[in-house]
Amino acid sequence: MSSTSTTTDPPQLTLAEAINLAHAHWNAGQAQQAEQLCQRILAKWPQQADASHLLGLIAHGYGRQDLAISFMRQACQATSAPAIYFSNLAEMCRQQGLLVEAEQAGQQAVALAPMLVDAWNNLGIIQQEMGKLEESLESLLRVLNLRPDTAQVHNNLGNTYRRLDRQERAEWHYQQALTLDPNYAEAYSNLSFLLSSQGHFDEAVAAGRRAIELNPQLVDAYLNIAEAETQRFQHGEALHWLNALYAFAPKHVAGLTARAQVLKKVGLLDEALHCARQALALAPHDANVHNALGITLQAVGLHEEALEHFIQAAALPGSVTEEAMIAQGTLLLELGRKEAAADAFEQALVAFPGSIRALAGRSDSKTFKAGDADIAAMEEGLLRSEGLLLADKLATHFALGKAYLDTGESVRAFQHLNEGNRLKRSTFSYDPQATQQWMQRIAEVFSEQFMAAHQGMGAQSSVPVFIVGMPRSGTTLVEQILASHPQVQGVGELASLRLVVDSQGAFPQSLVNCSAEDLTRLGQDYLERIKPLIDGRDRLVDKMPANFLYAGLIPLILPGARIIHCRRDPVDTCLSCFSKQFGGEQLFTYDQAELGQFHRSYQALMAHWRKVVPAESFIEVDYEAVVDDLEGQARRLIDFIDLPWNDACLEFHKTERVVRTASVNQVRQPLYKTSKGRWHAHAEQLGPLLQALEPGKG
Repeated sequence: MSSTSTTTDPPQLTLAEAINLAHAHWNAGQAQQAEQLCQRILAKWPQQADASHLLGLIAHGYGRQDLAISFMRQACQATSAPAIYFSNLAEMCRQQGLLVEAEQAGQQAVALAPMLVDAWNNLGIIQQEMGKLEESLESLLRVLNLRPDTAQVHNNLGNTYRRLDRQERAEWHYQQALTLDPNYAEAYSNLSFLLSSQGHFDEAVAAGRRAIELNPQLVDAYLNIAEAETQRFQHGEALHWLNALYAFAPKHVAGLTARAQVLKKVGLLDEALHCARQALALAPHDANVHNALGITLQAVGLHEEALEHFIQAAALPGSVTEEAMIAQGTLLLELGRKEAAADAFEQALVAFPGSIRALAGRSDSKTFKAGDADIAAMEEGLLRSEGLLLADKLATHFALGKAYLDTGESVRAFQHLNEGNRLKRSTFSYDPQATQQWMQRIAEVFSEQFMAAHQGMGAQSSVPVFIVGMPRSGTTLVEQILASHPQVQGVGELASLRLVVDSQGAFPQSLVNCSAEDLTRLGQDYLERIKPLIDGRDRLVDKMPANFLYAGLIPLILPGARIIHCRRDPVDTCLSCFSKQFGGEQLFTYDQAELGQFHRSYQALMAHWRKVVPAESFIEVDYEAVVDDLEGQARRLIDFIDLPWNDACLEFHKTERVVRTASVNQVRQPLYKTSKGRWHAHAEQLGPLLQALEPGKG
């Protein structure tokens, strides 16, 4: 080197002095000087592990994770690399979703230094995220033995016990962590998640808020509050917290996946898919991301692509393997691939013997007979004294309710249905009187005078066909008949009309003073939303039952659109609702009296629509009439939507299309009459419903 070399040039320092100086720069916040010095060290000693390790720390500190891992790998290749280097590599790989490499590095770290607490701690967290929960427990218990009074290890143990479904033990460790450190934000956040999974949503939100007070940038706390709000159907609140998270961490993978799921739930599917794809670009090896993307793709109708991502999620290391395998089975069932669906559920049970989720998940794919082994297995699962999450309890009670209805054991069926509905009803707020008054207000606004004054406006189109009514009233059957026609596209239950109406403001008040321009804009907005789904067909069927609320608005914003109101025996309809846990927000279905009251309010509103909606826009079809005279009713439906007859409509059960409905298994079968008058066999169990349905009781 020339005589002008600075005192920091490696040739003028011993290797040890150069390394020490580089660390001094880094510790003093002089990252640029530390980086330059490390690069000079590596130019002279290319295999120098300490310089590579420090460059890895610097890159990690600046968010350049791929580069950080590259330097860490280089550092760990040296024969003299200490255990802490492997432990740091393990943690960086974990953060990037490279869990297999993370575990390998973590195992190397503890092999080199069996007493290194941080290495065991990192390994335990990695094993936890890989779903290797017994191994995680063993690693973290070693940490507890080495440092029994450390809040962090209690927090981490709580996480592993929670994933092992040992909820009481998990809560004890979280509380121990908070006893040792009352300001431990992460422990409050994890407690929030645990409480949410148990259905204690107020307490969950309070714990999450406390975590954020202590650490305003603790990502998991925002996610856990959002999860609690989502579970109780407060999607606006959930988005509020996810927006707050996005403001300071726009590229956080878990934040993007959570956002995608909430946007999906409120019907903003394009935005949801964009978020999920962003997450995948950031973490292509993350099982959670693949699973979330699969769920979103399924919602937007990209079913084969969704299936691929569920398969990847199940194959990658992580804690969503069971969930992804069950999601495969459910999607295959919707696709009509019944044998493949059965295989998928069976594979889940092989991988997770006795899985209550898999057993409940496949209950809709079969008709139970007395002595079915699944019934005994689910009953046994419910007897577990600890660890069954609220979501699993709900799924199992509803699955057993269905099983016993199938086998004709009415009393047993309603023991489970009553408990499942009670538990579900306890998780959210619902005011039946307010709902009744809202429907009455809708009828008042859409009076005969209002309808007459606004006729002939809107966006003219004959493409939309709306199927409306109560859930479980035959809407899926009618859609399948129509969608079997080659000129008809069936797209399932769209949130599009609700989103269009909500864009105007609170319904129905927002329409009181609407102009012709408002009505045209709303109609055009709806047509734009469905345009990508039409696929060259002449008609598109939107089978969102709750659109009955907007049956008066539809002919005003979409003159030329057709409305088909599906009716079914009120008690059969309500029994069918009460026996299902819905994926969407059917908040009125989880209490017999409230369900009956809602049905009476719905009947009153439909009676009003019958008077004021133009006859050429509206017909009613009875489920029982379709069962008794399929061809006659099918011809009536096709004639109503102004298409030529096609015999394929009589073989609707053979139509190859995705069916996303609570009756997915039934619609794949020819018509059967056993569902007519089904309620009579269970009349003794339906007292509150029958009373609420009586005139004057609603």
